[in-house]
Parts: sequence; C-alpha cells; structure tokens
Amino acid sequence: MDVVLDYADHYILTPYVYPSTWPENDPWRQIASLLLIANIGGYILYFISATFSYFFIFDHRLMKHPQILDNQIRKEIMCTVISVPFMSIPTVTMFFLEVRGYSKLYDNVGDTRLGYAGVVLSMFTFIAFTDMCIYWIHRFLHHKLVYKHLHKLHHKWKVPTPFASHAFHPLDGFLQSLPYHVYPFLFPLHKVTYLGLFLFVNVWTVSIHDGDFRVPETLKPIVNGSAHHMDHHLFYNYNYGQFFTLWDRIGGSFKYPSSFDGCGPIDLILSKEKENGRLKPEHIKNGKKRD
Repeated sequence: MDVVLDYADHYILTPYVYPSTWPENDPWRQIASLLLIANIGGYILYFISATFSYFFIFDHRLMKHPQILDNQIRKEIMCTVISVPFMSIPTVTMFFLEVRGYSKLYDNVGDTRLGYAGVVLSMFTFIAFTDMCIYWIHRFLHHKLVYKHLHKLHHKWKVPTPFASHAFHPLDGFLQSLPYHVYPFLFPLHKVTYLGLFLFVNVWTVSIHDGDFRVPETLKPIVNGSAHHMDHHLFYNYNYGQFFTLWDRIGGSFKYPSSFDGCGPIDLILSKEKENGRLKPEHIKNGKKRD
C-alpha cells in the first residue's frame, strides 16, 4: 500500500492537503492518509465495479425473484456505505504495518532469487492461500454462535445483486479479507503485484454476486462462480469457497449449483411467468440455455 501512499503524497497530499511542516514519514500522518485512501478508494472501487456489473453483466430477470427485497439495491448500497469506514480501521492497521516495513513486500524484482518467475508463482500461491483461509473463516462465520452476530446481515440478501458484494457487517467484511493482508507478512510479494491482486479480489467479490451463471463447461467443476455463490445465499450451508470448489469438496460442503441443473432462481422466475401466460415455451428454453 505504500506505492499508493507515495503517489498520493507526491501528487495530492503534500502539495495540497497537509502543511509542509508535517513530514511524509510521520506515523500519524501515514495513518490519516491511509484512512483517506482506504475509504475513498474503497468507495470508488465498489461503485465503479458494482455499477458496471449491474448494468452490463447482472441478469435483471433476478429482480423479479420472490425473495428480492423491496428497495434491495438501495439497502445493499446503504449497508456498504455505512460499513466501509468501520472496515477501514482494522484494514488500515494492516496497511500501516506494511508501510512501516514489517511485511515481506519488496520493490525490486531483480533483488529476489527467482526474479519474475517468483512474481508469477506468488500470484498462484496468493490465490491458493487466501482461498483456503477464506473457506475456513467463512465456515466459522456460519457457526451458530457467530452467525447471528456477524454474517447474518450479508445473508439478508438471499438473491444478491452486485451491490451486495461488500454489504457486510464491518467485522465480517474484515475477517473475510484478512488472508489478503496476512499473506505478505508470511511470504515475499512484489508491491505492485500485491496491489494488482488486491484490486482483482475486490472485483472477484463483485463477480460472484453478479447473477451471471455462465461458466465454461471445463471450469464448472473447479471455479466457484456466481451460480455456486447464489446457492450459498439461498441454502446457507454450501459453497463457502471464494475462488475454487476444492475446499468445499474437501470439507463436504460442496453443492452442485441448482442453476446448472435447470432449477435455479432464473428457472423459478421463468416457470412462474409461464404459468401466468406471459412466456412462450421457447423463451423458457432460451432462459435455461443462458444459465
């Protein structure tokens, strides 16, 4: 995160925001700056990615589902807007430790033993490590003693839209992001690679709430996509994974997505509309094919 902080200091904070007598390496200034970056950047990333997904990817037929709440999108957005500042406090604690040099983040690829091969390898190990950790954290959040206090809020959105992607209780949201912050304290990671991965996982979080259930046939057994996560919202105790289905299979919580079997939420909507005489049979077929 010090890459972003350096740019913010150079182009905005030092010339326009802070007094010249306040040095850039002052810890309190760094904390204040990181809070600004985490909140403003978090909102920008959320609204851009969720809005794009909603208008260009999200299947709007889902808005007719009987479990969609009144004014659900507004409620999802308000939940996120309220949660982000609270989520940013523990998040900035981790960012601050990175900036102060306590992590294994590095600047120069040439200084490492594996060079660019290590950068590529770290991308795979980052995804594998965080996928494993998030599975068990997510499953912990479903424990009966924890669920009602933290994770229940996110399951308010039984049929989520992309705007539900960050609509969590603040502590729930931070806990599920914790592996992303822990990784660079355990393993070497290039700073720019880390920033790119951090952006990727936020966009991925939106994508598994985007209601677009299409997955290449060869990836269906492997990738935990929107269809898998939709069933998690609907049935609670299945498909806890973030990126892959591996840990759900190991942990006995894997459920083949109902949408792949032709009995998902879109199929329910289409069948109800057919019963009401608003669709012809060929529309049902097209709808199922899309899923």
